[in-house]
Amino acid sequence: MALQDSIARVEKGTVRPAQRPAWMRIFRSRTAVVGLCLVLFWVVAALLAPILPLPSPTDSDVMAMANPNPSAAHWLGTDILGRDILSRLIFGARTVLFVAPLSVTVAMIVGITLGMLAGYFGGWIDAVVSRASDIILAFPVLVIYVILIANIGPSVINIVIATTIASAPGIGRITRGLVLGLKEQEYIAAAKLRSESTLYIMLVELLPNCRSMLIVDACLRIGYTIITIGILGFLGLGLPPPNPDWGGMVKESVTVLNVWPLMSLAPSFAIVSLVLGFNLLADGMREAWKP
Repeated sequence: MALQDSIARVEKGTVRPAQRPAWMRIFRSRTAVVGLCLVLFWVVAALLAPILPLPSPTDSDVMAMANPNPSAAHWLGTDILGRDILSRLIFGARTVLFVAPLSVTVAMIVGITLGMLAGYFGGWIDAVVSRASDIILAFPVLVIYVILIANIGPSVINIVIATTIASAPGIGRITRGLVLGLKEQEYIAAAKLRSESTLYIMLVELLPNCRSMLIVDACLRIGYTIITIGILGFLGLGLPPPNPDWGGMVKESVTVLNVWPLMSLAPSFAIVSLVLGFNLLADGMREAWKP
């Protein structure tokens, strides 16, 4: 009789199949798929850059050969120094896709650690972390970047340090809020009754339940960091030459914008498309992973 009831419920649709894994649910969101395609386009281009038949992004032809018009040898033309724009665009993607995720990853590690400690222990630890975060968050993010990079110099390591200082407080605040809501749950009380260590509770019980929100936040922050790297390059505080820098490419085109439009439009489109990809991917994940 029980078996017949179960079969009847399945036929009526009241019993649903096992829920898909979280990462599979992302592909049901058109927003996430579009964002993922945009990101993968630049990732594949960056990975294939060394084997593509492209001119060197740092070698200059003679000034007489500098040409703003596309040609068979230079699909997007060359810049004012005779360097191939397409080559610099693709090799610049390698720089952006390395520096931005690396910076956000370090900032996430520091921010999650501080947020976990503040939210779980509370007391003076929470007070110290919260007050330090408030002081840093009181300043505009771009101002923090400019002050730090201008004083310690432009390099990959210094950009990572600046991103960590500017982003970790916000990440810590998000993590703290999540932990405050989770640490009162019954499974945390059960872990304490089992005499589990604090490290175990944080890493095994709390962190996995904060994972979805933090991954979405990380995707958004990668997009913000890409914009910031472009702004720093435009201000002359990006990676030092001859490294291809999308923001630096836009800066170099300011004086010849009417004559060399692709020199500015190409890196601008690259920044917009990559940032849009990460933002759409984050929105799609938020939609797919909502309770």
